[in-house]
Amino acid sequence: MSVFAAAADQSLCTPLPVLGKDVSVPLVTGGEVTYAALDYAASAPALQRVWDDVAAYAPYYGSVHRGAGYLSQLSTDLFENSRATVAEFLGCRAEDQVIFTRSTTDSLNLLAAVVPADCQVFVYETEHHASLLPWRDAQVTYLNAPRTPAQAVETLERALADRDSYGPALVCVTGASNVTGELWPVKELAAAAHAHGARIVLDAAQLAPHHPVDITDLDVDWIAFSGHKLYAPFGSGVLAGRADWLRDAEPYLAGGGASRRVARRGDGGVDVEWHTTAARHEAGSPNVIGVYSIASACKALTEAGFDNLVAREQHLVTAVRTGLAEVPEVKVLSLFGDDAPRVGVISFVVEGWNSSHFAAALSAEYGIGVRDGLFCAHPLVRTLLGSDPQEAGECGAPEAGPGERSLNAIRVSFGAGTPDEHIERFVRAVKELVSEGAQWKYRTEDGRCVPDRGAAKL
Repeated sequence: MSVFAAAADQSLCTPLPVLGKDVSVPLVTGGEVTYAALDYAASAPALQRVWDDVAAYAPYYGSVHRGAGYLSQLSTDLFENSRATVAEFLGCRAEDQVIFTRSTTDSLNLLAAVVPADCQVFVYETEHHASLLPWRDAQVTYLNAPRTPAQAVETLERALADRDSYGPALVCVTGASNVTGELWPVKELAAAAHAHGARIVLDAAQLAPHHPVDITDLDVDWIAFSGHKLYAPFGSGVLAGRADWLRDAEPYLAGGGASRRVARRGDGGVDVEWHTTAARHEAGSPNVIGVYSIASACKALTEAGFDNLVAREQHLVTAVRTGLAEVPEVKVLSLFGDDAPRVGVISFVVEGWNSSHFAAALSAEYGIGVRDGLFCAHPLVRTLLGSDPQEAGECGAPEAGPGERSLNAIRVSFGAGTPDEHIERFVRAVKELVSEGAQWKYRTEDGRCVPDRGAAKL
């Protein structure tokens, strides 16, 4: 009996309605098929509920914090109510600030801009580049990839105990890997950080869409995430947490909205009094639609019930892992082992296949969208593939032909809007490609593996 048939008697929730669920795409072999969006880890499709909420608000669009008119006042209320909704979704403490940004990357760069000048930052090499790279003005210690959750905690404790000074310190860690989907021991890492006088920021970009994230329960100092992974449109993100470093630092951007008072001095200069609230780091006209979209997504996920969403997603994770395990040529990438809890993000390589070629065939011949490459986590993927950290290679591996080994992998990712049929089609496609090969000839074009339109079916 298949995993899907076995699940038929279980009380699993149905997929949440998302945009694009009925979009048809052409196949290189002829005909069309409903697109199977299995690249949620890059950008999840927007929830229909979110889109409907935005459409209902759009006629009332107005400037925020700056107008006396009715639409401006309405938009300002919506903007600030969205802040309160996000704070509730994250379980924020009364003194925490919720700052709206453009993305997780923007949120972590904001935090990097406000850390004290003598701050030491500790970050695992396993992080997404959004967490790995922003700390350019700090003293950074990069921690080796752990192979168990316990080793992750031990590695951090040892590094914090051995640090050169006992000034401010910050630990940056993901909640769920964007490569393996594995859950990290956030609560234990937070306890270790605080025991050594350090603070901790959680990159929840891959965790928040799949699991409840509570800043108080996890006892982290900050949380960062993106709207476009939380079933909202592009262009909005959140940094939430402790106010002191944010309040004491110069504004991330200088401009209108961040300033409370600006006056000319007698010597011709300018005196500025900056806001001490979240507005300090939200200069310029805010993305009110993006902010409202995040709040709408937070409400939709809460109302659907994370227990139900997690149960159904684990059903899909089991189906994918069971199907891939039946193909000896497939190697699933993992840090913590097969039994590690994970969200709906799974990366793998296929023996005898260039990963870009395999992903291109999934798209062109089956209408399945996955991602191939290094997933903006180059050190981690290289570690998982057992390659030298200095080995050349880049996302898409343009230097490798369709049949050559490439220093990259294939990632399938899914979530609250994924129907069973998309997972079934993906598993079937993997098995057919491995056993029968591609039906079409492929070539490299602008760094991507694409069907050769001038070729005939193989």
